[in-house]
Amino acid sequence: MIKHIPNSITLLNLVSGFAATIYAINGYNEYAAFCIMAGALLDFSDGFAARLLKAYSDLGKDLDSLADVVTFGVAPGAIVLNLLTSGGLDSVPAFIIASLIPAASALRLAKFNNDTTQATSFRGLATPASAFTVVSVVIASAYTDYQLFDAMAGSPWFIALLSIFLAVMMLINTRMFSLKFASLGWKGNEDRWLFAAVAVLLLLILKLASLPLIMAAYIIISVIFNLLRRHGAPAGDA
Repeated sequence: MIKHIPNSITLLNLVSGFAATIYAINGYNEYAAFCIMAGALLDFSDGFAARLLKAYSDLGKDLDSLADVVTFGVAPGAIVLNLLTSGGLDSVPAFIIASLIPAASALRLAKFNNDTTQATSFRGLATPASAFTVVSVVIASAYTDYQLFDAMAGSPWFIALLSIFLAVMMLINTRMFSLKFASLGWKGNEDRWLFAAVAVLLLLILKLASLPLIMAAYIIISVIFNLLRRHGAPAGDA
């Protein structure tokens, strides 16, 4: 019975993604965003439970990816579709653009499942990070007074470019650091500690308005450290 707990949590992640998709289709982007955030918490919890209970299985690994396709691919794609059509874009081009995120998410997860080199870092942007980038724009627009985020969420051009950018970032081979700390030391965790410091500082200053900037900081720091490593600089082993 215990061995089924992680998979049950994974299924709750999938249900959260399904709920997010339904909310987005009906125009409730904020509720959809919260469901995706709940799915992200469940996605973390199922892995934690599997490690704690020593309940690893190939079934659980495949089920996790299937749930992630729904929660971090289909659901944010539905939000993008709603933002594009509500911004005035015709339904056909809006559908094509919105499909990029779920399609890229599925391909990215399939590659992840067959790549043993992504234990401590990722090749390309992880699907939860992609989904949370979309979520961050929705949350910042709905719950802050910054008109910039309203303009971003209401612009079909910005949302379309963001969708294309996220799809490309999920499929490129650029190394993106994982948030998992193997140790708490500075060496080997330079990018993680720098990101943590930037994220905390932005949260303290801008609160919810910081969310899109935090996601931008994650991508920028990952790219910078990846370039440093390629040129042989001592940037850690993430």
